[in-house]
Amino acid sequence: MGHFAVIAPPLYSHFHALQALSQALMARGHRITFLQQADAHSLLSDPRINFVPVGERSHPLGSLAAVLHHLASPLSLFRVIADIAASTDMLCRELPAKLRALQIDGVIADQMEAAGGLVAEAMHLPFVSVACALPVNREPGIPLAVMPFRFGQDEKALQRFQASQDIYDRIMQRHGEVVAQHANRFGLPARRALHQCLSPLAQISQLVPALDFPRRHLPANFHAIGLLQAPLLPEPPCAPWPTLSQPVVYASLGTLQGQRFRLFHHLAQACRNRGLSLVIAHCGGLTSEQTQQLQEAGASWVTDFLDQRAALQHAKLFITHAGLNSALEALECGTPMLALPLAFDQPGVAARIEWHGVGRRASRFSRVHQLENHLQKLLDDDRYTQRISAIQSQLQKAGGSKRAAEIVEQALVQQRVVVAEAN
Repeated sequence: MGHFAVIAPPLYSHFHALQALSQALMARGHRITFLQQADAHSLLSDPRINFVPVGERSHPLGSLAAVLHHLASPLSLFRVIADIAASTDMLCRELPAKLRALQIDGVIADQMEAAGGLVAEAMHLPFVSVACALPVNREPGIPLAVMPFRFGQDEKALQRFQASQDIYDRIMQRHGEVVAQHANRFGLPARRALHQCLSPLAQISQLVPALDFPRRHLPANFHAIGLLQAPLLPEPPCAPWPTLSQPVVYASLGTLQGQRFRLFHHLAQACRNRGLSLVIAHCGGLTSEQTQQLQEAGASWVTDFLDQRAALQHAKLFITHAGLNSALEALECGTPMLALPLAFDQPGVAARIEWHGVGRRASRFSRVHQLENHLQKLLDDDRYTQRISAIQSQLQKAGGSKRAAEIVEQALVQQRVVVAEAN
């Protein structure tokens, strides 16, 4: 059986999805080792998965907190890009020796970390690319994942997409220079961006076509497999909150944005004004005093963490930052969304939620009365729920972690191109 390395950004949602894939591979007899800066070890919850720290000098224990703080701040864009570039640089320098010492047979590379693909290609190791967030695959007429645009094919829309892509590449110049430097150092063809570091054997995405914009030029080895996690249980668990009056609205802004007290406060007021029971999971981002203030403002129950899939199975609506994992979980559970995108690929996810009519999109700067209107329209229109059924069906049939493990095994053990059945 194979020994596979997992290379991913040190972020909970990415590690969580890739841990599920790793568990499916371990069930098939393979060994898995994650490699990242030391702090990332805490992102794994399965002790059977091996973890090897890298970058002890440049990324010592305790340094990840500053990186996550930058990611959570709306004013830290260029600091975030510098952090991403520094992480890719460190991994490109340190991974080759570590992978040789570990006798790695193949690499599972998160699309959002260029080092995985670069190092694997340089070492002639087979590798698979996994899109835990929106895919970075580029296609004419499709806005980049980080862009908030609705899909359109008119000339104005196409010009907007191209202009935004040019701007994005200029903003990401520092990271592009790191990618180019190491590609040259490794003797690889020239490249400067994430989408140029993807696997020729197999590319796996959690995003299913029913939630994407219409794509026409995905590679033949691109597989939309749905959520990388265990399937829902036949019988939903009990609601992870005390008995509340109906309808219940569940709100979470993810593991990085739970400190946005002002936004939660506006949501609490809006739900109180509409007679809705609001449950908030802030993922450790708020103090006990702020929790009390939210309850006084109208929130029915405020906690740090809860079982999100159980919450979504019992909630009438989901207020979300539009992270891809959260959005797919809501669709899997049949729960319409109010998307409040904050960063990264969330504007792109929110645009797809709105375009497919499975939720509404609002600004994080919305006033209380505007949030009230969005919530009321979601409650009053059954079509939001009805439109989810097609996506639910596709998610159920996509294969999830089990199918992803089969694809990885074919690519890394047999070292062959794995063509998607639909292509």
